[in-house]
Amino acid sequence: MTDQNEVKVEALLSIINSSAHEAIAEYKNTGHGVPGVDASTLHPLDFATDTLALRKAIRLLEGACEQLNTILAPPQHTTYNFINNYNWACIDVAVQSRIADVLDKHPEGLSVDALADAVNLDKTKIARVLRVLALRGCFKEVKRDVFANTRLSLVLRSTSNVGSCIRTQRDFPKYAAVLYETMVDQEFARSHEVEKAPRAFALKKEGKNNGYWEMNDEEHDIFHKSMMGYSEVQNSSAVLHHYPWDNVSSVVDVGSGIGAMSIPLAKMFPHLRITDQDLPETMKLSRSTWEKNAPEALLSGHVEFVPLNFLEESPVAGKDVYYLRNVIHGWSDDESRVILTNIRKVMGPNSRVLIHDCVLSRQFQEPVVETNEFSKNHTKAPESTLLNFGSHTSHQLDMVMWLIANGKERTLNEFKNIGAGVGLVLTQTYDFVGMMLLEFKIAQD
Repeated sequence: MTDQNEVKVEALLSIINSSAHEAIAEYKNTGHGVPGVDASTLHPLDFATDTLALRKAIRLLEGACEQLNTILAPPQHTTYNFINNYNWACIDVAVQSRIADVLDKHPEGLSVDALADAVNLDKTKIARVLRVLALRGCFKEVKRDVFANTRLSLVLRSTSNVGSCIRTQRDFPKYAAVLYETMVDQEFARSHEVEKAPRAFALKKEGKNNGYWEMNDEEHDIFHKSMMGYSEVQNSSAVLHHYPWDNVSSVVDVGSGIGAMSIPLAKMFPHLRITDQDLPETMKLSRSTWEKNAPEALLSGHVEFVPLNFLEESPVAGKDVYYLRNVIHGWSDDESRVILTNIRKVMGPNSRVLIHDCVLSRQFQEPVVETNEFSKNHTKAPESTLLNFGSHTSHQLDMVMWLIANGKERTLNEFKNIGAGVGLVLTQTYDFVGMMLLEFKIAQD
């Protein structure tokens, strides 16, 4: 008699093998081969703008490996590993002390004594931190007590957008630590307002009352740089390659930040007329960022900067595309409807709204909509893997939004319902791994 559990294990092994070979093929296609676990330089694919095929392979590989461990390891081993993980704390030490910056000047390695002097920290403790991270390929011990950068640690440098993204998350564990308290607190438990997020609760315990959007100029700069880093982590630039921008004339980047998406969009499609819209203080930063990174686009006259509070007013009217990346997940359903209503008011008959956000899958999905119903490139997870291909990334991001702003990631059906509530209909979805692009048009009566 066939053991169905063993069959599933064999299926997972097959997925691991096939997806690993797909990833290998993507690396070899660059002509640079597969990166080494302790490589000291970045691979050309690491920050390429279109790595969708590689990311799809890695999604399967990660999910199958994790599920295989869950099946074969004792449950106490797996559940304890859920919380017995302090890689984040070690990463924080490395980022705050700028260890990767120091080691960048010593590609052959630097002794822990010299490193400790450079960052003014205890050498024994630095060595312990680096050895924890080296087990995951982040930094390497080239010989006893001599450390060097690796491909992973290079993204921790202070000049890296990803490093900024990691740096802004150092307080997240503090917010997570009060999650249960917020769920039983009379004032916070039933609220979905940003002022009642776990972040606000944690700061209140410290006697602070900083609003989520209250930042000085330096904090604003770090925040927007971290958003560019988050875009790199999520490979948001896939949208540049897999949406038909050639058929678009004008784009409004709603909640644009400093141009993390609109700048590369302008460079790749110079025919586009682009409007960046965000709060006034952000627009000042945005213009200076464009002047530095895309001056030719400014000279062309194809870019404009228009201040906008999307909760209180509508964006520029009559454009082809209204693009929102990582916007809707920061707001409640009611506020999301306000944002989309303000856009709906100024859309032309052929205008489209593009929502670029994470999309959650659930074990018992709502029967109203199937992803493939509208999909251009959606890949269904194999039957032998867990939900979301066994990946928990989107649900972890859902937790992040809850912790910092009482926001949330949504299912496809939740997005569809919010759109329908303001007269928009979902017409197309694009699977970019971790994130999706959802296209809405005006609903026909």
